[in-house]
Amino acid sequence: MKNKFTILGCGSSLGSPWITNYRGKLKDNVKNIRTRCCAHIRYMGSSILIDSSPDIKYQFLKNKIKSLDAIMFTHEHADQTSGIFELRPFYWINKKKIPVYGSRKTMKALLKKYTFCFKPKQGYKPIMKANVIKDNFLIKLKNKTLKVKAFEVNHGMIKATGYLFNNVAYISDCNKIPNSALKNLYKLDFLIIDCLKMERHPSHFCYQEVLDLVKLIQPKKTILTNLHTDLDYETLTKKLPKNIVAAYDGISFNF
Repeated sequence: MKNKFTILGCGSSLGSPWITNYRGKLKDNVKNIRTRCCAHIRYMGSSILIDSSPDIKYQFLKNKIKSLDAIMFTHEHADQTSGIFELRPFYWINKKKIPVYGSRKTMKALLKKYTFCFKPKQGYKPIMKANVIKDNFLIKLKNKTLKVKAFEVNHGMIKATGYLFNNVAYISDCNKIPNSALKNLYKLDFLIIDCLKMERHPSHFCYQEVLDLVKLIQPKKTILTNLHTDLDYETLTKKLPKNIVAAYDGISFNF
């Protein structure tokens, strides 16, 4: 079985269209219907989730994902975490806690907001086990161990976590990558990177900033995610270089 990476959702915090049906500059194209950012890794037959968006149930059903062995969180914002309670059935199936990985700050926020997921409460058993990560860590799976490098990136006023594994990097929310992390990102096979808007933004990369980053670190393939309503899929496809593509919900690759 080939290892597979899938972008479950590539939309910004409100997705597209918004709840008000606002579409901005987006044309009538199914690839402009974007749920909130998260991703899935199928590795050696095991199932790993990156973030749990508010749309996670729909994303799992659409992509026919029927198992879950671990979760990595990039940061604590609601559009990355608020679907966490939807994952309870996998605890019932596995009969064991789902291991969850994230920075100390992220795990502290999850434990405070979603206490019932991690600690017994009013007769309910906890469904997850918190693991605070530092730099390199291992995710022990059924058939194999996945080696992951975690690195801190700037996301406006907070720090978020990027993940690197098997020469694939996922950085969904970011407006600056420190040099200490950047040195590990040269010549990647795949870079999945935040590209919120055409114009500059205080907590996300914009279009030109991503182009500059790609020119610097030269990944073989770049996929733009966290796309706002001013970034139309068709328009992006026409103007992007061949080695850079705009994400759409469900886009995947083997690694």
